Amino acid sequence: MKLLTAAVTLGVLSYFVFQAVGYFNDPLSTTLAYAYQVELGVEATGYVVRTERVLPDDDGGLLRIQRAEGERVGSGGTVAAVYADQASLDRQAEIDALAVRLEQLRYAQESLDAGTVKKLDTQIEESILNYRRCVTADRLYDAENEASELRALVLKRDYTDGGGDLADQIQEVDAQLQSLRSQAAGSVRRITAPEAGLYSGEVDGFETVLTPETLEGMTPSQLGSLTAQMEAASHVGKLILGNAWYYGAVLTAADAAMLDNLPDGSLSLRFAKGADRDFPVVLDSIGPSENGRVVAVFRGNTYLQELTLLRQQRAEILYDAVEGVRIPKTALRAERAVQNEDGSLTTASQTGVYCVVGLRARFKPVDVLYTGENFVLVRATATDEELILRPGEEIIISAKGLYDRKVLQ
Repeated sequence: MKLLTAAVTLGVLSYFVFQAVGYFNDPLSTTLAYAYQVELGVEATGYVVRTERVLPDDDGGLLRIQRAEGERVGSGGTVAAVYADQASLDRQAEIDALAVRLEQLRYAQESLDAGTVKKLDTQIEESILNYRRCVTADRLYDAENEASELRALVLKRDYTDGGGDLADQIQEVDAQLQSLRSQAAGSVRRITAPEAGLYSGEVDGFETVLTPETLEGMTPSQLGSLTAQMEAASHVGKLILGNAWYYGAVLTAADAAMLDNLPDGSLSLRFAKGADRDFPVVLDSIGPSENGRVVAVFRGNTYLQELTLLRQQRAEILYDAVEGVRIPKTALRAERAVQNEDGSLTTASQTGVYCVVGLRARFKPVDVLYTGENFVLVRATATDEELILRPGEEIIISAKGLYDRKVLQ
């Protein structure tokens, strides 16, 4: 038994030694090539600028905002309501609750059928999913609105399922509502919009300091020394006028000149936080140079309602995208080797990669489109279909004595 155990142990050790020697004598390693895209951009930190009008504050009572963030308000439209005292505010809350209940009762009265119930169930499921997405994305304002809609849908479903004499309930709730509204008359003042615009409840003090006009000709030191004027703060909020918005950021003079000389001038802004999309912009102006840096001003005309809460932001200015086949840097070759009849190798300068094709290594010529930290993007340059590099091919990273058409063991 001792001799048998020793023999088995010796056999296992011999196996591992043989495998290790084989590995180090044949350092063939491969990876898969795949399609990839690299976005080219310039990083910057700057300010989102809009034409803004701060609404005057009102200290004469209890303020209640009537508009959502980013909601469009027409000239003369109600922005907020001011209540004389807490009792008036509580009465308004009761009026709102009764109005919602009346709407739900009327909906239930008109929709007592199985199709409507099924539709409500579907809407409730969608609302739950939307609420979850808003919470996950940390969009709490949207989550609050979604929660209100979800509560209304659940109550509608409850009334629809409850049956009973809805006409009497509707008449009773309507009478209560009319009574409360008559009591509330005269105890509420309205704050209206002096002109049309988008409403925002965020007043940060830069409304008069940073305007599209002040950005013109601004130097990097001037932009960096801006301070908010908090005496202009308002609890009512502000109106954002027009459709245009601007992003003023400090760039090197070289980067600004490069962006200014793009053939089509197509640019996109990707903010680091606070926005979930890329925003198309154009380079509007470049300020005077100061120690090799300038203030570049970009203008956008879309999605203004999504930018009402943004001010100082870090962003990436995207100006191009490169698409190609991604391979490791170490797989790229500067020479193509061919074995002669006498076994010697002849090399020629040519950029390419070796790929595993069947049991052989084939050299496939490429052009380098982009060089990253540990990878390159390439495109095939061969006209022969057999030698065109395509995504999904097995690329040889390292091998011993590699040449074109070598048989791989």
